[in-house]
Amino acid sequence: MVRTACAWAPRVPASRSCCAPWCWAWPRHARHSVSVDQLDALTLPIADDGVVIGVDAENRPAVLGLNRPTPYDVVLIGGLWTAQVIALRAPATGARVAVETGRPQAWTQMMHAMGGGQNGLAVYDVGRVPPQGTSAGTPVLVVRDCGMRPPRGRVVSGPWQSVLTVLPYLSLVAPRLVRQARLVGVQRVSPDEAAELGRTMALPRADVDALPTLSDGLTLWCTDRDRQYAMSQPTDAEIGLLGVPRRMD
Repeated sequence: MVRTACAWAPRVPASRSCCAPWCWAWPRHARHSVSVDQLDALTLPIADDGVVIGVDAENRPAVLGLNRPTPYDVVLIGGLWTAQVIALRAPATGARVAVETGRPQAWTQMMHAMGGGQNGLAVYDVGRVPPQGTSAGTPVLVVRDCGMRPPRGRVVSGPWQSVLTVLPYLSLVAPRLVRQARLVGVQRVSPDEAAELGRTMALPRADVDALPTLSDGLTLWCTDRDRQYAMSQPTDAEIGLLGVPRRMD
């Protein structure tokens, strides 16, 4: 079968390495075996298939593993819609979701739909997120929706607690947050912002030129050694709750 690229995909080369934080839908690892005596020493990962963040140009699902035993910071320079889809899907991997936000009204409907409290999604004012009591059995995703300049606070990533910081646009603190993040997602930005991100993230010229042209729902996800475009594909239920993909809020 011949695969053809989707019409939405920017025609730029995208490196792929085993270090990427996403994976594809089929197994990519060699088989391993252990003796019966070694079974008790095994620790099984929680939801190793992670959160589906979209599909690539060949319509393969991109899956992001957020439940990790080490600190993991993600920065999304984009719209609230994408952050809410990630938050909506995270509980399916076994994670609780805590949202720190200055606009709680934007999360109210979603909180009611998911069920508030410890088993669903909890919303807190900026600077008011309590310790989450994370463990391998109860991982947490903290979404920081605190505007252009999220304040430094006690919400930090740690074992089994990943932090997703949402920036609607670039700001004075964006370069610092981008450099500290393990993963950065970039949606449509202005040409000037694209040029600045190109310098901060050492993006190829083709990606810098593509960023101002990205359609709604399309995100460039980058680590320090890998990058991948992914297009959101919401379900009917997600569209009913959040609407269609959009860059602007």
